[in-house]
Amino acid sequence: MKKIFVLDTNVLLHNPRSLMAFEDNIVVLPIEVLEELDRFKKDHDEKGRNARISIRSVDKLREKGSLQNGIELENGGILQIVTSKSYNGNSLAGLPLDETDNRLIMTAYMLKIHNKMPVVFVSKDINARLKADALGIKSEDFESEKVDINELYTGWRTLTLDTYPEHLDNGIQWSGDTPLMPHEFVMIEEKNSPGKYEITKHDPATNKLYPLRNHVSSMWGVSPRNPQQVMAQELLLDTRIQLISLVGQAGTGKTLLALAAGLYMVVEKKVYDRLLISRPIMPLGRDIGYLPGSKSEKLENWMEPIFDNLEYVLSVMRKNSPSGFITMKDLIDNQLIQLEALTYMRGRSIPRQYIIIDEAQNLTPHEIKTVVSRCGMHAKMVLTGDPYQIDNPYLDSGSNGLTYCVDRMKEQNLFGHIMLQRSERSPLASLAAQLL
Repeated sequence: MKKIFVLDTNVLLHNPRSLMAFEDNIVVLPIEVLEELDRFKKDHDEKGRNARISIRSVDKLREKGSLQNGIELENGGILQIVTSKSYNGNSLAGLPLDETDNRLIMTAYMLKIHNKMPVVFVSKDINARLKADALGIKSEDFESEKVDINELYTGWRTLTLDTYPEHLDNGIQWSGDTPLMPHEFVMIEEKNSPGKYEITKHDPATNKLYPLRNHVSSMWGVSPRNPQQVMAQELLLDTRIQLISLVGQAGTGKTLLALAAGLYMVVEKKVYDRLLISRPIMPLGRDIGYLPGSKSEKLENWMEPIFDNLEYVLSVMRKNSPSGFITMKDLIDNQLIQLEALTYMRGRSIPRQYIIIDEAQNLTPHEIKTVVSRCGMHAKMVLTGDPYQIDNPYLDSGSNGLTYCVDRMKEQNLFGHIMLQRSERSPLASLAAQLL
């Protein structure tokens, strides 16, 4: 049976292609959605861009007929724009209709009353879905790009054997029940020796497991402290892998390892020309408003977590070689490190650079696509983030761009991923990540 899907504005702002995601059903846009898109279209961020794309898409469909009567979509569905003129009143079940969200819900409510088809209200706003459900309207999140976070690819698994295989350097053929992903790690444990293990990595070309080949004792004074950090280091130093994602809770070492590896590959090994660091401009708590100064001065306020990690790496180097250490100012002045806002990365082609995108869980799937597609020849990109710490109000642990990227790229030879599990920042940070 066909359904009527009433879309909230935030669905189009999240994904302007969402109109085509409901198969051969009827997609309804309340007239208020167009009003809200009109307000967003002037913005220069991702929401403004998506608002403009949505408006142009609807306008192009208008050429086929009347939006009021309904226009057939390419997938066999129908797009219709409706008004709430048939409702006379100032409130709906106690919800004041001077609020746009309540008028959207009221439209779905009236359609439910006057139609025999099931009506579904689709919104990224949890509270709007709760209000719709309280009125007896079925409500859903927009989940066409959603990933089950509990089943997210970890990048590694454990294999228990009676004895270690011989001639491990020549590789051992994988014969497990489920196939390995490219560059997936396997911790081989000996049955009678608990705590003893050997980390191997899958080679997609031969389908064999090999010992790690890129292990170094220290990357600018930073050394792995647990098996997953060892795996992360292997990926970070492997020039064959162009895209890496490091996922884990606060304190697991995602950003620190990525920065140390980037400095090692740029400054010491000179494999890449520059270390480019960026992160979404997403405040925690109440926004502090506009910041004075040049672009670099503005970015400094948002890049403080990056500076903290860089200072730690440089302080370790300073202890090891007090006579000839490099300062952060030296690295920036010599253009070995560049800080960039994600806003300015659109349209760029970035070759021969080691690129770190921190806090990538605050990006939408479309923004992740935009960022990753900036990689030029001989470049490497590292995405770091914690899917459980999201500041974007319309994203969650399963719909953000980081988890979406992991799920879509895990079978590709150019991609590597590790889910870090153990906090190494401090005992207090580890306790807070578990209990708070």
